[in-house]
Amino acid sequence: MVKHQPLQVYERQLCLSCITGIYGCRWKRYQRSHDDTTKWELLWSLILLFTFCLLLVWFYFWSEAHNDYNEFNRFLYNRSGQWSDGTVPILATTAAGFTYIAFLMVLALCHVALGQQLNLHWLHKMGVTAALLTTTVGVISVNQTWGQEWDVIPISLQATGPFLHVGALAAVTALSWIVAGQVARSEKTMFQVVVVLLYLSVLLGLYLVPMYITSPCIMDPTALKQRPDVIGHQGAPMLAPENTLWSFQRALQMNVTGLEADVTISEDGVPFLMHDHTLRRTTDVEKVFPDRQMVDASFFNWTDLQQLNAGQWFLKEDPFWTVHTLSPREKTLIANQSVCSLEQLLKLASYHNSTVVFRLRRPTPKHPCYHSWINDTLQAVQQSGVPQSLVMWTPDDHRDQVRQLAPGLIQTSVEKRSPQSLQQYGISRLLLRYNQASTQEIGNFSESSIKLTLYTINEPWLYSVLWCSGVSSVSSEASHILKKVPYPIWLMRPNEYCLMWVSVDLISFAVVVGIFIFQKYRMSGMRSYNPEQIMLSAAVRRSSRDLNVMKEKLIFSGQAQ
Repeated sequence: MVKHQPLQVYERQLCLSCITGIYGCRWKRYQRSHDDTTKWELLWSLILLFTFCLLLVWFYFWSEAHNDYNEFNRFLYNRSGQWSDGTVPILATTAAGFTYIAFLMVLALCHVALGQQLNLHWLHKMGVTAALLTTTVGVISVNQTWGQEWDVIPISLQATGPFLHVGALAAVTALSWIVAGQVARSEKTMFQVVVVLLYLSVLLGLYLVPMYITSPCIMDPTALKQRPDVIGHQGAPMLAPENTLWSFQRALQMNVTGLEADVTISEDGVPFLMHDHTLRRTTDVEKVFPDRQMVDASFFNWTDLQQLNAGQWFLKEDPFWTVHTLSPREKTLIANQSVCSLEQLLKLASYHNSTVVFRLRRPTPKHPCYHSWINDTLQAVQQSGVPQSLVMWTPDDHRDQVRQLAPGLIQTSVEKRSPQSLQQYGISRLLLRYNQASTQEIGNFSESSIKLTLYTINEPWLYSVLWCSGVSSVSSEASHILKKVPYPIWLMRPNEYCLMWVSVDLISFAVVVGIFIFQKYRMSGMRSYNPEQIMLSAAVRRSSRDLNVMKEKLIFSGQAQ
Protein backbone atom coordinates (compact mmCIF):
# COMPACT_ATOMS: atom_id res chain seq x y z
CA MET A 1 0.00 0.00 0.00
CA VAL A 2 1.25 3.44 -0.94
CA LYS A 3 0.39 6.30 1.38
CA HIS A 4 0.43 9.83 -0.03
CA GLN A 5 1.09 12.54 2.52
CA PRO A 6 1.10 16.01 0.91
CA LEU A 7 2.67 18.53 3.20
CA GLN A 8 1.47 21.78 1.69
CA VAL A 9 0.50 24.92 3.61
CA TYR A 10 -0.93 27.88 1.70
CA GLU A 11 -0.51 31.47 2.80
CA ARG A 12 -3.93 32.98 3.31
CA GLN A 13 -4.83 35.78 0.88
CA LEU A 14 -8.24 36.93 2.15
CA CYS A 15 -7.92 40.47 0.77
CA LEU A 16 -6.78 39.23 -2.64
CA SER A 17 -9.58 36.67 -2.73
CA CYS A 18 -12.13 39.41 -2.10
CA ILE A 19 -10.65 41.65 -4.82
CA THR A 20 -10.55 38.98 -7.51
CA GLY A 21 -13.78 37.38 -6.32
CA ILE A 22 -15.89 40.54 -6.38
CA TYR A 23 -14.41 41.77 -9.66
CA GLY A 24 -14.30 38.52 -11.67
CA CYS A 25 -15.83 35.83 -9.42
CA ARG A 26 -12.38 34.24 -9.04
CA TRP A 27 -12.55 33.24 -5.42
CA LYS A 28 -10.36 30.12 -5.65
CA ARG A 29 -6.59 30.20 -5.82
CA TYR A 30 -6.38 28.10 -8.97
CA GLN A 31 -8.77 30.47 -10.79
CA ARG A 32 -6.40 33.42 -10.58
CA SER A 33 -3.64 34.13 -13.04
CA HIS A 34 -0.65 36.43 -13.52
CA ASP A 35 -0.75 36.15 -17.29
CA ASP A 36 -1.19 39.20 -19.47
CA THR A 37 -4.75 40.45 -19.74
CA THR A 38 -6.45 39.41 -22.97
CA LYS A 39 -7.34 42.02 -25.61
CA TRP A 40 -11.02 41.39 -25.01
CA GLU A 41 -10.68 42.17 -21.30
CA LEU A 42 -8.52 45.21 -22.10
CA LEU A 43 -11.38 46.48 -24.24
CA TRP A 44 -13.78 46.04 -21.35
CA SER A 45 -11.33 47.88 -19.10
CA LEU A 46 -11.40 50.82 -21.52
CA ILE A 47 -15.20 50.70 -21.59
CA LEU A 48 -15.20 50.72 -17.78
CA LEU A 49 -12.85 53.72 -17.77
CA PHE A 50 -14.98 55.61 -20.30
CA THR A 51 -18.15 54.87 -18.33
CA PHE A 52 -16.48 56.13 -15.16
CA CYS A 53 -15.43 59.40 -16.84
CA LEU A 54 -18.89 59.91 -18.36
CA LEU A 55 -20.62 59.26 -15.03
CA LEU A 56 -18.18 61.59 -13.30
CA VAL A 57 -19.17 64.44 -15.64
CA TRP A 58 -22.86 63.51 -15.32
CA PHE A 59 -22.63 63.44 -11.53
CA TYR A 60 -20.82 66.78 -11.47
CA PHE A 61 -23.41 68.30 -13.81
CA TRP A 62 -26.33 67.39 -11.58
CA SER A 63 -24.55 68.45 -8.41
CA GLU A 64 -23.90 71.92 -9.87
CA ALA A 65 -27.34 72.16 -11.53
CA HIS A 66 -28.89 72.24 -8.05
CA ASN A 67 -29.33 75.98 -8.63
CA ASP A 68 -31.93 75.21 -11.33
CA TYR A 69 -33.80 72.19 -9.96
CA ASN A 70 -37.03 74.19 -9.77
CA GLU A 71 -36.67 75.18 -13.41
CA PHE A 72 -36.24 71.52 -14.34
CA ASN A 73 -39.31 70.47 -12.33
CA ARG A 74 -41.40 73.15 -14.03
CA PHE A 75 -40.25 71.84 -17.37
CA LEU A 76 -41.40 68.36 -16.41
CA TYR A 77 -44.73 69.77 -15.23
CA ASN A 78 -45.32 71.54 -18.52
CA ARG A 79 -44.80 68.24 -20.34
CA SER A 80 -46.66 65.87 -18.02
CA GLY A 81 -49.22 68.09 -16.31
CA GLN A 82 -48.31 66.59 -12.92
CA TRP A 83 -46.05 68.22 -10.37
CA SER A 84 -43.25 66.07 -8.96
CA ASP A 85 -39.64 66.46 -8.00
CA GLY A 86 -38.04 64.79 -11.00
CA THR A 87 -34.54 65.36 -9.69
CA VAL A 88 -34.92 62.77 -6.90
CA PRO A 89 -34.88 59.62 -9.09
CA ILE A 90 -32.17 61.14 -11.30
CA LEU A 91 -29.93 61.90 -8.33
CA ALA A 92 -30.59 58.50 -6.74
CA THR A 93 -29.75 56.53 -9.89
CA THR A 94 -26.76 58.75 -10.68
CA ALA A 95 -25.31 58.34 -7.19
CA ALA A 96 -25.87 54.57 -7.24
CA GLY A 97 -24.39 54.17 -10.73
CA PHE A 98 -21.38 56.33 -10.00
CA THR A 99 -20.67 54.51 -6.73
CA TYR A 100 -20.90 51.14 -8.47
CA ILE A 101 -18.65 52.09 -11.40
CA ALA A 102 -16.15 53.82 -9.12
CA PHE A 103 -15.98 50.67 -6.98
CA LEU A 104 -15.23 48.56 -10.05
CA MET A 105 -12.53 51.05 -11.06
CA VAL A 106 -10.87 50.69 -7.65
CA LEU A 107 -10.96 46.90 -7.94
CA ALA A 108 -9.44 47.09 -11.44
CA LEU A 109 -6.61 49.29 -10.15
CA CYS A 110 -6.02 46.81 -7.33
CA HIS A 111 -5.72 44.03 -9.92
CA VAL A 112 -3.11 46.03 -11.80
CA ALA A 113 -1.20 46.85 -8.63
CA LEU A 114 -1.11 43.18 -7.57
CA GLY A 115 -0.19 41.91 -11.01
CA GLN A 116 -3.46 40.01 -11.42
CA GLN A 117 -5.05 39.33 -14.77
CA LEU A 118 -8.13 41.49 -15.39
CA ASN A 119 -11.23 39.41 -15.98
CA LEU A 120 -14.48 41.32 -15.39
CA HIS A 121 -17.38 39.02 -14.59
CA TRP A 122 -20.24 38.94 -17.09
CA LEU A 123 -22.71 40.30 -14.53
CA HIS A 124 -20.50 43.35 -14.04
CA LYS A 125 -20.22 43.70 -17.81
CA MET A 126 -23.99 43.89 -17.97
CA GLY A 127 -23.98 46.46 -15.17
CA VAL A 128 -21.35 48.58 -16.90
CA THR A 129 -23.30 48.39 -20.16
CA ALA A 130 -26.51 49.43 -18.41
CA ALA A 131 -24.77 52.35 -16.70
CA LEU A 132 -23.20 53.47 -19.97
CA LEU A 133 -26.45 53.28 -21.94
CA THR A 134 -28.62 55.01 -19.33
CA THR A 135 -26.10 57.80 -18.84
CA THR A 136 -25.78 58.27 -22.60
CA VAL A 137 -29.57 58.48 -22.94
CA GLY A 138 -29.66 60.99 -20.09
CA VAL A 139 -27.00 63.17 -21.70
CA ILE A 140 -28.81 63.14 -25.04
CA SER A 141 -32.15 63.95 -23.37
CA VAL A 142 -30.73 66.90 -21.45
CA ASN A 143 -28.98 68.13 -24.57
CA GLN A 144 -32.24 68.13 -26.54
CA THR A 145 -34.62 69.49 -23.91
CA TRP A 146 -32.51 71.49 -21.44
CA GLY A 147 -29.41 72.25 -23.48
CA GLN A 148 -28.80 75.66 -21.97
CA GLU A 149 -28.10 74.03 -18.61
CA TRP A 150 -24.79 72.61 -19.86
CA ASP A 151 -23.44 76.15 -19.41
CA VAL A 152 -23.47 75.53 -15.67
CA ILE A 153 -20.34 73.36 -16.03
CA PRO A 154 -17.93 76.05 -17.31
CA ILE A 155 -19.53 78.61 -14.99
CA SER A 156 -19.14 76.35 -11.95
CA LEU A 157 -15.53 75.63 -12.86
CA GLN A 158 -14.83 79.30 -12.14
CA ALA A 159 -15.65 78.47 -8.52
CA THR A 160 -14.36 74.90 -8.30
CA GLY A 161 -11.58 74.81 -10.93
CA PRO A 162 -8.60 75.62 -8.68
CA PHE A 163 -9.68 73.02 -6.12
CA LEU A 164 -10.61 70.34 -8.63
CA HIS A 165 -7.14 70.80 -10.11
CA VAL A 166 -5.54 70.05 -6.74
CA GLY A 167 -7.76 66.99 -6.30
CA ALA A 168 -7.01 65.67 -9.79
CA LEU A 169 -3.30 66.21 -9.28
CA ALA A 170 -3.41 64.32 -5.98
CA ALA A 171 -5.21 61.40 -7.63
CA VAL A 172 -2.76 61.18 -10.55
CA THR A 173 0.17 61.49 -8.15
CA ALA A 174 -1.21 58.56 -6.13
CA LEU A 175 -1.47 56.52 -9.34
CA SER A 176 2.29 56.82 -9.73
CA TRP A 177 2.63 53.97 -7.22
CA ILE A 178 0.84 51.60 -9.61
CA VAL A 179 2.56 52.99 -12.70
CA ALA A 180 6.01 52.76 -11.14
CA GLY A 181 5.29 49.21 -9.98
CA GLN A 182 4.23 48.13 -13.46
CA VAL A 183 7.30 49.72 -15.03
CA ALA A 184 9.67 48.13 -12.51
CA ARG A 185 8.01 44.73 -12.82
CA SER A 186 7.87 44.64 -16.62
CA GLU A 187 10.69 43.14 -18.65
CA LYS A 188 9.56 44.75 -21.93
CA THR A 189 11.43 47.97 -22.68
CA MET A 190 8.83 49.21 -25.15
CA PHE A 191 6.04 48.76 -22.59
CA GLN A 192 8.05 50.65 -19.99
CA VAL A 193 8.71 53.56 -22.35
CA VAL A 194 5.08 53.83 -23.48
CA VAL A 195 3.67 53.71 -19.95
CA VAL A 196 6.13 56.27 -18.60
CA LEU A 197 5.60 58.67 -21.51
CA LEU A 198 1.83 58.37 -21.25
CA TYR A 199 1.84 58.96 -17.52
CA LEU A 200 4.26 61.88 -17.71
CA SER A 201 2.15 63.47 -20.46
CA VAL A 202 -0.93 63.38 -18.24
CA LEU A 203 1.07 64.67 -15.29
CA LEU A 204 2.62 67.49 -17.30
CA GLY A 205 -0.80 68.46 -18.62
CA LEU A 206 -2.13 68.74 -15.07
CA TYR A 207 0.89 70.81 -14.07
CA LEU A 208 0.07 73.32 -16.81
CA VAL A 209 -3.73 73.34 -16.45
CA PRO A 210 -3.75 76.39 -14.12
CA MET A 211 -2.49 78.48 -17.04
CA TYR A 212 -5.96 78.04 -18.55
CA ILE A 213 -8.02 78.29 -15.35
CA THR A 214 -9.78 81.64 -15.11
CA SER A 215 -11.94 82.79 -12.26
CA PRO A 216 -13.19 86.26 -11.31
CA CYS A 217 -12.53 85.28 -7.69
CA ILE A 218 -8.78 85.32 -8.38
CA MET A 219 -8.41 89.05 -7.88
CA ASP A 220 -7.16 91.74 -5.56
CA PRO A 221 -9.70 92.02 -2.71
CA THR A 222 -9.45 95.79 -2.84
CA ALA A 223 -10.99 95.69 -6.34
CA LEU A 224 -14.07 93.79 -5.11
CA LYS A 225 -17.27 95.76 -5.79
CA GLN A 226 -20.14 96.16 -3.38
CA ARG A 227 -22.40 93.23 -2.60
CA PRO A 228 -24.96 92.66 -5.39
CA ASP A 229 -28.53 93.52 -4.51
CA VAL A 230 -30.89 90.57 -4.16
CA ILE A 231 -34.32 90.68 -5.80
CA GLY A 232 -36.95 88.24 -4.61
CA HIS A 233 -37.93 86.18 -7.66
CA GLN A 234 -41.66 85.53 -7.19
CA GLY A 235 -41.09 86.62 -3.61
CA ALA A 236 -39.60 83.87 -1.48
CA PRO A 237 -41.02 80.75 -3.20
CA MET A 238 -38.98 78.38 -1.05
CA LEU A 239 -40.71 79.69 2.07
CA ALA A 240 -44.17 80.60 0.76
CA PRO A 241 -46.35 80.03 -2.34
CA GLU A 242 -44.90 81.85 -5.34
CA ASN A 243 -46.40 85.17 -6.47
CA THR A 244 -48.54 85.53 -3.33
CA LEU A 245 -48.59 88.50 -0.99
CA TRP A 246 -47.14 86.43 1.87
CA SER A 247 -44.30 85.27 -0.38
CA PHE A 248 -43.28 88.87 -1.10
CA GLN A 249 -43.58 89.78 2.57
CA ARG A 250 -41.27 86.90 3.46
CA ALA A 251 -38.79 88.08 0.84
CA LEU A 252 -38.81 91.58 2.33
CA GLN A 253 -38.07 90.02 5.71
CA MET A 254 -34.88 88.64 4.11
CA ASN A 255 -33.72 92.19 3.29
CA VAL A 256 -34.21 91.99 -0.46
CA THR A 257 -33.97 95.29 -2.32
CA GLY A 258 -36.52 94.40 -4.98
CA LEU A 259 -39.35 92.08 -5.96
CA GLU A 260 -39.89 90.23 -9.24
CA ALA A 261 -43.19 88.78 -10.46
CA ASP A 262 -44.96 87.33 -13.50
CA VAL A 263 -48.02 89.32 -14.60
CA THR A 264 -51.07 88.21 -16.62
CA ILE A 265 -54.10 90.32 -17.62
CA SER A 266 -57.50 89.02 -16.49
CA GLU A 267 -60.53 88.96 -18.75
CA ASP A 268 -61.81 92.22 -17.24
CA GLY A 269 -58.44 93.99 -17.51
CA VAL A 270 -56.97 93.47 -14.02
CA PRO A 271 -53.22 92.63 -14.01
CA PHE A 272 -52.59 89.77 -11.58
CA LEU A 273 -49.60 87.59 -10.67
CA MET A 274 -49.36 84.17 -12.30
CA HIS A 275 -46.43 82.32 -13.83
CA ASP A 276 -48.18 79.44 -15.62
CA HIS A 277 -50.62 79.71 -18.50
CA THR A 278 -53.20 77.78 -16.48
CA LEU A 279 -54.24 77.86 -12.83
CA ARG A 280 -53.93 74.11 -12.17
CA ARG A 281 -50.55 74.03 -10.45
CA THR A 282 -50.80 76.94 -8.00
CA THR A 283 -54.54 77.19 -7.22
CA ASP A 284 -57.51 74.95 -6.40
CA VAL A 285 -59.21 75.68 -9.74
CA GLU A 286 -59.91 71.93 -10.15
CA LYS A 287 -62.13 72.12 -7.07
CA VAL A 288 -63.79 75.52 -7.62
CA PHE A 289 -64.10 75.50 -11.42
CA PRO A 290 -63.56 71.86 -12.45
CA ASP A 291 -64.81 72.43 -15.98
CA ARG A 292 -62.38 75.33 -16.54
CA GLN A 293 -59.16 73.92 -15.12
CA MET A 294 -57.49 73.77 -18.54
CA VAL A 295 -58.62 77.27 -19.55
CA ASP A 296 -55.93 79.93 -19.91
CA ALA A 297 -55.60 81.97 -16.72
CA SER A 298 -56.15 85.22 -18.60
CA PHE A 299 -59.75 84.18 -19.46
CA PHE A 300 -60.82 84.33 -15.81
CA ASN A 301 -62.20 87.59 -14.49
CA TRP A 302 -60.92 89.10 -11.28
CA THR A 303 -64.04 88.08 -9.33
CA ASP A 304 -63.48 84.44 -10.22
CA LEU A 305 -59.78 84.64 -9.43
CA GLN A 306 -60.48 85.94 -5.94
CA GLN A 307 -62.45 82.78 -5.18
CA LEU A 308 -59.37 80.60 -5.66
CA ASN A 309 -56.96 79.50 -2.97
CA ALA A 310 -53.31 80.00 -3.94
CA GLY A 311 -51.59 78.52 -0.90
CA GLN A 312 -52.84 75.04 -0.09
CA TRP A 313 -50.99 73.50 -3.04
CA PHE A 314 -47.70 74.62 -1.48
CA LEU A 315 -48.39 72.73 1.75
CA LYS A 316 -49.51 69.67 -0.20
CA GLU A 317 -46.77 69.46 -2.84
CA ASP A 318 -43.91 70.88 -0.74
CA PRO A 319 -41.97 71.80 -3.92
CA PHE A 320 -38.77 72.80 -2.10
CA TRP A 321 -38.92 70.34 0.83
CA THR A 322 -39.24 73.25 3.27
CA VAL A 323 -42.74 72.86 4.72
CA HIS A 324 -41.40 70.99 7.75
CA THR A 325 -39.43 74.11 8.73
CA LEU A 326 -42.54 76.31 8.89
CA SER A 327 -44.29 77.23 12.11
CA PRO A 328 -48.03 76.51 12.62
CA ARG A 329 -48.74 80.23 12.22
CA GLU A 330 -46.91 80.33 8.88
CA LYS A 331 -48.78 77.26 7.65
CA THR A 332 -52.08 78.92 8.55
CA LEU A 333 -51.13 82.08 6.66
CA ILE A 334 -50.04 80.05 3.65
CA ALA A 335 -53.26 78.02 3.61
CA ASN A 336 -55.29 81.24 3.32
CA GLN A 337 -53.38 82.88 0.47
CA SER A 338 -55.29 84.08 -2.59
CA VAL A 339 -54.31 85.25 -6.06
CA CYS A 340 -52.40 88.54 -5.80
CA SER A 341 -52.98 91.50 -8.10
CA LEU A 342 -50.22 93.70 -9.49
CA GLU A 343 -51.65 96.68 -7.65
CA GLN A 344 -51.37 94.89 -4.30
CA LEU A 345 -47.73 94.06 -5.02
CA LEU A 346 -46.92 97.64 -6.02
CA LYS A 347 -48.50 99.04 -2.86
CA LEU A 348 -46.43 96.64 -0.76
CA ALA A 349 -43.25 97.61 -2.62
CA SER A 350 -44.06 101.31 -2.25
CA TYR A 351 -44.51 100.92 1.51
CA HIS A 352 -41.09 99.25 1.82
CA ASN A 353 -39.44 101.45 -0.84
CA SER A 354 -38.46 98.36 -2.85
CA THR A 355 -37.91 98.06 -6.57
CA VAL A 356 -40.41 96.02 -8.59
CA VAL A 357 -39.67 94.22 -11.84
CA PHE A 358 -42.37 92.21 -13.58
CA ARG A 359 -42.63 90.17 -16.75
CA LEU A 360 -45.86 91.04 -18.53
CA ARG A 361 -47.45 88.34 -20.69
CA ARG A 362 -49.53 89.62 -23.55
CA PRO A 363 -52.98 87.98 -23.86
CA THR A 364 -53.94 85.92 -26.90
CA PRO A 365 -55.58 87.69 -29.89
CA LYS A 366 -59.04 86.46 -28.79
CA HIS A 367 -58.65 88.13 -25.40
CA PRO A 368 -60.69 91.31 -24.74
CA CYS A 369 -57.54 93.14 -23.59
CA TYR A 370 -55.30 92.07 -26.46
CA HIS A 371 -54.90 95.68 -27.63
CA SER A 372 -55.21 97.45 -24.27
CA TRP A 373 -52.84 95.31 -22.19
CA ILE A 374 -50.16 98.01 -21.95
CA ASN A 375 -52.64 100.69 -20.90
CA ASP A 376 -54.29 98.36 -18.38
CA THR A 377 -50.92 97.67 -16.78
CA LEU A 378 -49.91 101.35 -16.70
CA GLN A 379 -53.23 102.19 -15.11
CA ALA A 380 -52.57 99.67 -12.34
CA VAL A 381 -49.12 101.20 -11.77
CA GLN A 382 -50.59 104.70 -11.49
CA GLN A 383 -53.46 103.64 -9.22
CA SER A 384 -51.09 101.93 -6.79
CA GLY A 385 -49.34 105.19 -6.00
CA VAL A 386 -45.89 103.61 -6.25
CA PRO A 387 -43.12 106.02 -7.31
CA GLN A 388 -42.31 105.36 -10.94
CA SER A 389 -38.61 105.28 -10.12
CA LEU A 390 -39.23 101.97 -8.29
CA VAL A 391 -40.79 100.18 -11.27
CA MET A 392 -38.66 98.39 -13.88
CA TRP A 393 -40.62 98.24 -17.14
CA THR A 394 -39.69 95.25 -19.30
CA PRO A 395 -42.13 94.98 -22.30
CA ASP A 396 -40.62 96.21 -25.57
CA ASP A 397 -44.03 96.84 -27.12
CA HIS A 398 -44.99 100.51 -27.35
CA ARG A 399 -41.99 101.56 -25.29
CA ASP A 400 -42.07 105.09 -26.71
CA GLN A 401 -45.73 105.44 -25.73
CA VAL A 402 -44.92 104.21 -22.23
CA ARG A 403 -42.17 106.82 -21.90
CA GLN A 404 -44.65 109.57 -22.70
CA LEU A 405 -47.30 108.36 -20.26
CA ALA A 406 -44.89 107.33 -17.48
CA PRO A 407 -41.48 108.92 -18.04
CA GLY A 408 -40.19 107.94 -14.61
CA LEU A 409 -40.28 104.18 -15.15
CA ILE A 410 -36.94 102.35 -15.29
CA GLN A 411 -36.70 101.10 -18.86
CA THR A 412 -35.47 97.51 -18.71
CA SER A 413 -34.78 94.97 -21.45
CA VAL A 414 -35.03 91.19 -21.16
CA GLU A 415 -33.22 90.65 -24.47
CA LYS A 416 -29.45 90.64 -24.67
CA ARG A 417 -28.16 93.62 -26.62
CA SER A 418 -24.94 95.53 -26.85
CA PRO A 419 -24.42 98.45 -24.43
CA GLN A 420 -24.48 100.84 -27.37
CA SER A 421 -27.85 99.52 -28.57
CA LEU A 422 -29.34 99.75 -25.09
CA GLN A 423 -28.18 103.33 -24.68
CA GLN A 424 -29.55 104.20 -28.11
CA TYR A 425 -33.05 103.10 -27.03
CA GLY A 426 -32.75 104.76 -23.62
CA ILE A 427 -32.62 101.47 -21.69
CA SER A 428 -30.67 101.58 -18.44
CA ARG A 429 -31.30 98.09 -17.01
CA LEU A 430 -30.87 94.59 -18.40
CA LEU A 431 -32.45 91.38 -17.07
CA LEU A 432 -30.85 88.14 -18.30
CA ARG A 433 -30.44 84.50 -17.32
CA TYR A 434 -27.11 83.99 -15.57
CA ASN A 435 -25.61 81.97 -18.43
CA GLN A 436 -26.21 84.76 -20.96
CA ALA A 437 -23.48 87.11 -19.71
CA SER A 438 -19.78 86.30 -19.38
CA THR A 439 -17.45 87.96 -16.91
CA GLN A 440 -16.11 90.23 -19.65
CA GLU A 441 -19.61 91.21 -20.77
CA ILE A 442 -20.61 91.98 -17.19
CA GLY A 443 -17.64 94.34 -17.03
CA ASN A 444 -18.59 95.98 -20.34
CA PHE A 445 -22.15 96.63 -19.16
CA SER A 446 -20.85 98.07 -15.90
CA GLU A 447 -18.47 100.43 -17.73
CA SER A 448 -21.37 101.61 -19.91
CA SER A 449 -23.50 102.36 -16.82
CA ILE A 450 -25.95 99.57 -17.71
CA LYS A 451 -27.15 97.88 -14.53
CA LEU A 452 -27.33 94.14 -15.09
CA THR A 453 -29.62 91.80 -13.16
CA LEU A 454 -29.09 88.05 -13.57
CA TYR A 455 -31.58 85.32 -12.67
CA THR A 456 -32.16 82.86 -11.06
CA ILE A 457 -29.35 82.76 -8.48
CA ASN A 458 -29.97 80.35 -5.59
CA GLU A 459 -26.57 78.88 -4.77
CA PRO A 460 -23.93 80.73 -2.69
CA TRP A 461 -21.11 79.65 -5.05
CA LEU A 462 -22.88 81.17 -8.05
CA TYR A 463 -23.69 84.33 -6.12
CA SER A 464 -20.01 84.60 -5.13
CA VAL A 465 -18.79 84.20 -8.72
CA LEU A 466 -21.17 86.89 -9.96
CA TRP A 467 -20.21 89.14 -7.07
CA CYS A 468 -16.56 88.89 -8.05
CA SER A 469 -17.57 89.52 -11.68
CA GLY A 470 -19.09 92.84 -10.70
CA VAL A 471 -22.80 92.22 -11.38
CA SER A 472 -25.04 94.87 -9.82
CA SER A 473 -27.96 92.69 -8.73
CA VAL A 474 -29.37 89.15 -8.90
CA SER A 475 -32.86 87.70 -8.83
CA SER A 476 -33.21 84.77 -6.44
CA GLU A 477 -35.72 82.23 -5.17
CA ALA A 478 -33.49 81.65 -2.13
CA SER A 479 -33.10 85.08 -0.58
CA HIS A 480 -32.96 83.44 2.86
CA ILE A 481 -29.84 81.55 1.75
CA LEU A 482 -28.07 84.44 0.03
CA LYS A 483 -28.74 86.55 3.11
CA LYS A 484 -26.12 84.40 4.86
CA VAL A 485 -23.40 85.24 2.29
CA PRO A 486 -21.80 88.47 3.52
CA TYR A 487 -18.62 87.86 1.51
CA PRO A 488 -17.59 85.70 -1.48
CA ILE A 489 -17.05 82.07 -0.49
CA TRP A 490 -13.42 82.36 -1.52
CA LEU A 491 -11.24 85.14 -2.82
CA MET A 492 -7.56 84.76 -3.70
CA ARG A 493 -4.94 87.18 -4.86
CA PRO A 494 -3.25 86.25 -8.17
CA ASN A 495 0.15 85.89 -6.51
CA GLU A 496 -1.34 83.65 -3.80
CA TYR A 497 -2.91 81.42 -6.42
CA CYS A 498 0.37 81.28 -8.34
CA LEU A 499 2.20 80.28 -5.15
CA MET A 500 -0.37 77.55 -4.45
CA TRP A 501 -0.11 76.29 -8.03
CA VAL A 502 3.70 76.08 -8.05
CA SER A 503 3.86 74.56 -4.56
CA VAL A 504 1.39 71.80 -5.38
CA ASP A 505 3.21 70.99 -8.63
CA LEU A 506 6.59 70.79 -6.90
CA ILE A 507 5.26 68.58 -4.12
CA SER A 508 3.61 66.30 -6.65
CA PHE A 509 6.77 66.05 -8.75
CA ALA A 510 8.88 65.24 -5.70
CA VAL A 511 6.45 62.55 -4.57
CA VAL A 512 6.31 60.97 -8.05
CA VAL A 513 10.11 60.88 -8.36
CA GLY A 514 10.40 59.41 -4.88
CA ILE A 515 7.83 56.70 -5.64
CA PHE A 516 9.55 55.69 -8.89
CA ILE A 517 12.93 55.43 -7.13
CA PHE A 518 11.44 53.45 -4.24
CA GLN A 519 9.61 51.04 -6.56
CA LYS A 520 12.75 50.45 -8.61
CA TYR A 521 14.74 49.75 -5.47
CA ARG A 522 11.97 47.54 -4.11
CA MET A 523 11.77 45.45 -7.26
CA SER A 524 15.48 45.14 -7.80
CA GLY A 525 16.79 41.64 -7.23
CA MET A 526 13.32 40.14 -7.38
CA ARG A 527 12.55 37.97 -10.34
CA SER A 528 8.81 38.45 -9.92
CA TYR A 529 6.41 38.87 -7.07
CA ASN A 530 3.72 36.25 -6.65
CA PRO A 531 1.13 37.26 -4.03
CA GLU A 532 -0.06 33.68 -3.93
CA GLN A 533 3.32 32.23 -3.02
CA ILE A 534 2.87 28.74 -1.66
CA MET A 535 4.52 28.32 1.70
CA LEU A 536 5.69 24.76 2.22
CA SER A 537 6.65 23.04 5.44
CA ALA A 538 7.79 19.53 6.09
CA ALA A 539 8.09 17.31 9.09
CA VAL A 540 11.84 17.23 8.66
CA ARG A 541 13.70 20.57 8.96
CA ARG A 542 14.99 21.72 5.59
CA SER A 543 17.42 24.41 4.75
CA SER A 544 15.98 27.82 3.82
CA ARG A 545 17.33 27.39 0.29
CA ASP A 546 15.41 24.13 -0.16
CA LEU A 547 12.20 25.68 1.16
CA ASN A 548 12.42 28.59 -1.34
CA VAL A 549 12.87 26.26 -4.30
CA MET A 550 10.41 23.54 -3.31
CA LYS A 551 6.71 24.21 -4.06
CA GLU A 552 5.27 20.93 -3.04
CA LYS A 553 6.76 17.99 -1.21
CA LEU A 554 5.21 14.59 -1.42
CA ILE A 555 6.37 12.01 1.07
CA PHE A 556 5.71 8.52 0.06
CA SER A 557 5.81 5.79 2.60
CA GLY A 558 4.46 2.31 2.32
CA GLN A 559 4.49 -1.15 3.76
CA ALA A 560 4.04 -4.43 2.02
CA GLN A 561 0.79 -5.93 3.02
